[in-house]
Amino acid sequence: MALLLPQQRLLLELINASGDIAAPETSKDSLLWRTLQECEKSAWIVMNQVAPGFHRVKITEKGRAAIK
Repeated sequence: MALLLPQQRLLLELINASGDIAAPETSKDSLLWRTLQECEKSAWIVMNQVAPGFHRVKITEKGRAAIK
């Protein structure tokens, strides 16, 4: 299992505690988007566009296991 960076752990904990979140794509070069992309690449989250400019972010079982 890959080592979680602090910002990845924080994001996964947030999504796990609050349920799915919506992420605006206003700045895809922000720390939030870089972290989302890293987590998606590791299959800890899944994202899909739900409206123009917004993506639904959902934690996976692999993501839940990573924060335990």
